[in-house]
Amino acid sequence: MKASAVSPTLAVNEEVARRRAAGLPTVPLGFGEAGIPVHPMLTAALADAAPAAGYGPAAGIPELREAAAGYWTRRGVPAEAADVVAAPGSKALLWAVLGAAGGGVALPKPSWVSYAAQAALHHLPCHLVPGAAGVPDADRLDALGPELSTVVLTLPDNPTGAVAPPEAVRAVCEVAEKHNLLILSDEIYRDLVHDSATPFLSPAEVAPERTVVTTGLSKNLALGGWRIGVARFPGAEPRDAVIGMGSEVWSAPAQPVQKVAALAFTEPSALRDRIDASRRLHSRVATAVARILTGAGVTCPAPQAGFYLYPDFSGWAVRDDRELAARLLDLGVATLPGSAFGDDPGALRLRIATSLLYGENDEQRHQALAAADPARLPWIAAQLDRFENALRSAHERFGPSLG
Repeated sequence: MKASAVSPTLAVNEEVARRRAAGLPTVPLGFGEAGIPVHPMLTAALADAAPAAGYGPAAGIPELREAAAGYWTRRGVPAEAADVVAAPGSKALLWAVLGAAGGGVALPKPSWVSYAAQAALHHLPCHLVPGAAGVPDADRLDALGPELSTVVLTLPDNPTGAVAPPEAVRAVCEVAEKHNLLILSDEIYRDLVHDSATPFLSPAEVAPERTVVTTGLSKNLALGGWRIGVARFPGAEPRDAVIGMGSEVWSAPAQPVQKVAALAFTEPSALRDRIDASRRLHSRVATAVARILTGAGVTCPAPQAGFYLYPDFSGWAVRDDRELAARLLDLGVATLPGSAFGDDPGALRLRIATSLLYGENDEQRHQALAAADPARLPWIAAQLDRFENALRSAHERFGPSLG
């Protein structure tokens, strides 16, 4: 069997660590880790739950499933505890849902690196469908309909940091109804939409009977390494199939972490405040990076959610986006090429993640969370200056004329 390569997002994080260990200053704009400290309420809850060392139910402990159902219900997504399955990360749930559903998979183009890789691990035919903000174009999806079983949406989107307009979501739901498709909606960034006035629509609000929604605590509360995710299912199928797969692969999520997640999904005010602060931080630093890019003549839509930018370097004198990313890495800036997300290599787009700029330790990250203008904190400003200087040097070497 051919071994799978390490996921590009994890690989770039390891490369940054390698470079820094070798004494090479590197601006970390490749890995999408939330970059904020763990709230002390959660660490205390984990310590209290440590004695809960048993496996527990394969679908997750009842209090977590109940809390997750309440989380979705408060957001207009119908859910009961029986609809919820927990796993060691939403990534595991995405893999299991695709495998349980079988058949052809439609993905937005571009889309998060793991969707296509997971479909390939299941030997499923995969179709990248151009669209916008994590939602495939409905007309193109309709043309593929007979070949498909599942359509994946990312709301808000990774890699672009954009939020799809509700009409695009509704249009996909209509196509899914026409062709009897399962909708798999990855909503891990839902709580990180920068402006509360930005319209957000989950397909589970439009087509609850055919939509699986996944989320977790890795982005809004920075618990990526604790590995916990939940999915809301529209009924017994494919829920029971996913529970069966999970029982054979991960048995059950770590029970102490489940107890922490049950607390988090009840949304105590202290955790809501932390998420609000992180949302402001992500918005302000991503906006500062976007200004640097546009100042260098790079097309860069304003960020709407999370901590991602998706700039377009069209006109730069490089062969493809991989060369562009490699040249920036030589200048001390780690990014990911858009082709890692299924984009065309010649489109010269990069995925930039800004969340590891907040500090080297929790003291700095706490200050970043509290700052009115975090981009002016010395350690963040230094990284932004390094990025701006590298971008200026890159432009002089292989960028287009600004005149």
